[in-house]
Amino acid sequence: HAILKESPRKRAANTWSDTPALLKGLLYGPDGAAFSPTHTRKGGRLYRYYVSQTVLKYGAGTCPVGRVPAGEIEAAVIDQLRAVFRQPEIVAGTWKAARSQDEEITEADACASLQQLDPLWDELFPAEQARLVALLVERVDIGTDGLNVRLRVDGLAGLAREMQVGGIGEAA
Repeated sequence: HAILKESPRKRAANTWSDTPALLKGLLYGPDGAAFSPTHTRKGGRLYRYYVSQTVLKYGAGTCPVGRVPAGEIEAAVIDQLRAVFRQPEIVAGTWKAARSQDEEITEADACASLQQLDPLWDELFPAEQARLVALLVERVDIGTDGLNVRLRVDGLAGLAREMQVGGIGEAA
């Protein structure tokens, strides 16, 4: 009875906020319009996807990439991030950026921090994953020919500092 006293809209909003959209505010279409997270239910299943603001305002067919399944686009971005963590140029750039703020961080520390995140990712809570994506990703542009993930260098430096302190491992 206590659950039913609360309005269904408020309950739904609380549930939805517990599982944040990983790319909220970061995903943009070929026309420059933002994509918004949304969902639908069919047969008791929840289907999450991102829809272009152009489609929402002007109708279907107005954007070449009108809707994308949330799971697929989020997995593609995560795969790109994991590949980035293994690139020596990124490790070196992260170390230089982190060192400008904390001179005690070594290149080995930066490398270990980025490599440590890959196996840890699946253990993190969705809210922590969303926070890290927002920290690392500046923008994701999606088009008919693929997607482009633009990273934040300062975010990588912040991540290296957090990993060195141990803040992310404790969130898992």
